[in-house]
Amino acid sequence: MSDGGENKRHAPRSKRADARRNEKTLLDAAAELFVAAGVDAPVRDIAARAGVGVGTIYRHFPTRADLIIAVYRHQVEACAEAGPALLETGPTPHAALARWIDLFVDFLVTKHGLAGVLQSDNAGFEALHTYFLDRLVPVCTHLLDAASAAGEIRSDLTAYELMRGVGNLCIGAESDPRYDARRLVGLLIEGLRQPR
Repeated sequence: MSDGGENKRHAPRSKRADARRNEKTLLDAAAELFVAAGVDAPVRDIAARAGVGVGTIYRHFPTRADLIIAVYRHQVEACAEAGPALLETGPTPHAALARWIDLFVDFLVTKHGLAGVLQSDNAGFEALHTYFLDRLVPVCTHLLDAASAAGEIRSDLTAYELMRGVGNLCIGAESDPRYDARRLVGLLIEGLRQPR
């Protein structure tokens, strides 16, 4: 009898873990598709990429705005977690910074789409923007400090300035196929290097 009780107690935990895994899979798939095709990508394409039914997406995220906001938060957390990991595993702090900025550019694609979705909810957008700054500016600062301490880059640039500059280079990229924002961002990051 106690075995049955134990199994019943463990079942909800694994179900919650499965639900979290499924949600992460959905958010990863949606983020990839939003980066490739924009935030108006069809829900059926997101479902196919995640390997789930369309109904599963709507159970987790009843509206497109809910999905976009969840992807936004998911990407902020992924960027925040990636910074220290890249510093630990990258060949140099500058390489870690460059890779992190590449992830940040992917995030910006979703962020620009979010602005359109949340036009009518300025307070909601402001709260998300504050969350974004609170989570990512310290990570970028840490990467810049590490690259500066290693003598790889100049030390007179703040994380906010760099992130703002990268953001400005990304504006409008989705509406002009001749404009390669990622290439320009790469040139910016390369330009941070200390002259030898």
